[in-house]
Amino acid sequence: MKSVTELEAEATAAIEAAESLSALREVEVRFLGRNGSLNKLFEQIGSIPAEERREFGRAVNEAKAKLEAALADRMSKLKAAEERKAFASEAVDITLPGRRPRAGLPHVMTQAADRIKSALIGLGFEFFDGPELEEVRFNFSALNYPPDHPAMDDQDTFYIDDQRLLRTQCTAIQGRVFESRKPPLRMFTIGRCFRNEAVDRTHSHTFHQVDAFMVDEGIGMHHLKGTLGAFARAMFGPEVKVRFRPDYFPFVEPGVEYAITNPFKSGSEWLELGGAGLIHPNILRSYGIDTERYSGFAFGLGVERIAMSQNGIDDLRLLLENDLRFLEQFPA
Repeated sequence: MKSVTELEAEATAAIEAAESLSALREVEVRFLGRNGSLNKLFEQIGSIPAEERREFGRAVNEAKAKLEAALADRMSKLKAAEERKAFASEAVDITLPGRRPRAGLPHVMTQAADRIKSALIGLGFEFFDGPELEEVRFNFSALNYPPDHPAMDDQDTFYIDDQRLLRTQCTAIQGRVFESRKPPLRMFTIGRCFRNEAVDRTHSHTFHQVDAFMVDEGIGMHHLKGTLGAFARAMFGPEVKVRFRPDYFPFVEPGVEYAITNPFKSGSEWLELGGAGLIHPNILRSYGIDTERYSGFAFGLGVERIAMSQNGIDDLRLLLENDLRFLEQFPA
């Protein structure tokens, strides 16, 4: 069997020759493992004269300590070398020309909604976000729709159960606001609505709507006309004019359809935007609002109509197809 000095020299040479951490681990197991060459030297103690055993044990332990130190030093060097190699393989050549990241852009509908929000907030309205999965009572009952009223046929929709449906109109926020807030109020929302519609160039089962309302003392049609005029000018320019014609909606009395002089076409053509009117007293009374003191107005409009008009889009379906060739024509 080899001596302590011979094994130490052999192990030291093997440690220095190891070129990888895995090779170094094999050297460690071969010499310092439980069944390694150095530990097997202790098996010779029984055959060594008693007076030499102490010196022999000390020599083995000293050799073991030296080899452990040599292993730790070599392991540190090999780890540093492997880290440098990995870093070099992952390094980026900063002299190469950069790659321009592909930037996204707001959808044309988002752009229209942002302009509407800016205009209404500028007029002092507060944004309120209502749920798309709405309760029937807010969507119809709270808006002065009697049970089985014919006006509900125009809003054939998607019912989840007897009490819930996908909202057909953003006007449904009125009841939610009236339950938690008291006048004076000046609120608006923008969101998706759903109706059972055949999809064509001017209709879709899913569309976006704006609804705004104001409740305060002494509110009349003159406030509604002034607000819609200011809103139209903020959206379409200072020369635009607003036209009102009588119309019927269960939740307003009187009700009007309003349109603007079309800013995108020459001549006297009018562009219809939506419906409006004074909030029906039945709605205010149902939420404990004193109609002798308070009154209000409400108006709604379609976001798609504005987006299509402002951008010369003639087919509603283009807004829903997510075709980048189309959307990239309308940078913000």
